[in-house]
Amino acid sequence: MKRVFSGVKPTGHLTLGNYLGAMRRWSAVDQHEADALFCIVDLHALTVDHDPGRVRRLSRQAATLLLAAGLDPKLCTVFAQSHVDEHARLSYLLECVATDGEMRRMIQYKEKAAVERARGGSVRLSLLTYPVLMAADILAYGTDEVPVGDDQAQHVELARDLAVRFNQRYGHTFVVPRATLPKVATRVMNLQEPTSKMGKSDDVGPGIVYLLDEPEVIRKKVMRAVTDSGRDVAYDREARPGVSNLLEILAACGSGNPEALAGVYESYGSLKKDTAEAVVELLRPVQQRHKELCADPAYVEGVLQEGAAKAREMARPRVDAAYRAIGLLPAM
Repeated sequence: MKRVFSGVKPTGHLTLGNYLGAMRRWSAVDQHEADALFCIVDLHALTVDHDPGRVRRLSRQAATLLLAAGLDPKLCTVFAQSHVDEHARLSYLLECVATDGEMRRMIQYKEKAAVERARGGSVRLSLLTYPVLMAADILAYGTDEVPVGDDQAQHVELARDLAVRFNQRYGHTFVVPRATLPKVATRVMNLQEPTSKMGKSDDVGPGIVYLLDEPEVIRKKVMRAVTDSGRDVAYDREARPGVSNLLEILAACGSGNPEALAGVYESYGSLKKDTAEAVVELLRPVQQRHKELCADPAYVEGVLQEGAAKAREMARPRVDAAYRAIGLLPAM
């Protein structure tokens, strides 16, 4: 059985985009068809200025929402990255294989570093090197496939390059992973800026629907979504991004087709109303299950502990082998 690794970074509240773009597929497909690991990559949240208490709260919330979205610990492994030391152990070894030029070519580093500098802050070294940690996340488990969007494909390519380079220099140690585009997923755009992805790191704004938003809040955000010039409802991602985004969300909520749905509506108002109600109903069971899990925090903590133990057992032999291969003395 193929092995799949995916992670979620606790830098903001999870959104409708996270659910439709990844989490729903994880629970409906990946955990049934693969040996799947789902990780709260909390070490990655430390690459920029952060509040420690907030990182802990968001990490617990992310774990709870992954379970509320349908991940079953009996079918997959759910854990926190910082609970498995092998991630950090392997990251340093891979830093000894990676090059400065590779790191500085990373698009996300360039973009995030520019933001930090614009704010008058300093750029942390970890922001430069975190793609190596991401590679360690993947390679430690012998991962075959990494489901990613376009914005993360470059990082998986780095993991491939480092695996090949390590294997050539020190002997075959790592599986060379491949990035896979999701077969069942939706790229949800910001309701106020429909040419930009709805990302949790934005963390503010009326264009982002969070998984834990109250129904009335969801309705208000969708009803205030930016549309386009003209009055007819047409699906055209390039020319009509606002309306197309609403059609794609509505289609994803009901397994419909955005092109076909466009012919059903004669006004933006009715499209927005139906989209809002579809989102509310889609998230209702997730929110209810989240509420139940919050009332039993010991269960969530137990899942993370058991998941970390299982992940550690999978990762340690390969990371130990990498230590031996690169020339380090075995621990007594």
